[in-house]
Amino acid sequence: MILENVDIVNDISKEDFQKNYFKKQKPLLIKNFASRWDAFDKWNLAYIKEKAGDQEVPLYDNKPADAAKSSDAPVTHMKMKEYIDTIKSKPSDLRIFFYIITDRLPELLKNFTYPDLGIKFFKRLPTLFFGGSEAHVLMHYDVDLGDFMHIHFEGKKRILLFDQKQSPFLYKVPLSVHTIYDVDYENPDYEKFPALKYAKGYEIFMEHGDALFIPGAFWHFNRYLEPGFSLSLRALPNKPNVFANMMYHVFIMRYTDKLMRKIFKAKWVSYKQKWAYKKSSEALGKHLKAGK
Repeated sequence: MILENVDIVNDISKEDFQKNYFKKQKPLLIKNFASRWDAFDKWNLAYIKEKAGDQEVPLYDNKPADAAKSSDAPVTHMKMKEYIDTIKSKPSDLRIFFYIITDRLPELLKNFTYPDLGIKFFKRLPTLFFGGSEAHVLMHYDVDLGDFMHIHFEGKKRILLFDQKQSPFLYKVPLSVHTIYDVDYENPDYEKFPALKYAKGYEIFMEHGDALFIPGAFWHFNRYLEPGFSLSLRALPNKPNVFANMMYHVFIMRYTDKLMRKIFKAKWVSYKQKWAYKKSSEALGKHLKAGK
């Protein structure tokens, strides 16, 4: 993969952000962004454990979803306090996906401030994501295609970003928002996945309080290097063509895939994986022939 650094700032004006990042759909890392919040000292695992410790939460791991089950089915459940104790005491790939603050811990809503960067955030869905020191999230892009600010807390985190132009080199699975399951983005096998070598993207390392602007439909791979959690603040697409594409993703593509998965199970998953490999191999051949 051909990876470069994103721009990094300590602060930025609304005008600068809109002109150079939002309108250009270019990622940006804002260091120590959350430290300006009055309640910044509450953004840690100990506070979450205190306030939500008795809640039962669904947990996921690094393994691809079981083809015989729903693609969003958790591997187990655990009380929040037990989960936090687990990831803090030993290496773990267990993670919590899409913990909606408004529903699960509304007290947190008063502990942060939405960035004044000219983004119209969807305030119904501020969400948290948690992970142990061995947890990662498969390369994917979000089905709602919205721009979002991703603010990280506690341990370090590594993120890879790619725009949609790189899809042919990432082994995108059809009728899905993820890539082939067995691509290892930490130790890429370029012999098995040669197209991946030509994917151009960004590599970002996040620390406690950092905020990352991720443009809509950007591919992202998240790897927790230490136990930690992140807050995502989302904005729904406001351009008619992007909104229409979002509606297709959410109501047609996703449910078509769910239906095919339910009917054909492992055969459908295997077919899609082979299809993805074939399409990326064809893209690689065209790329090399063109000499780009």
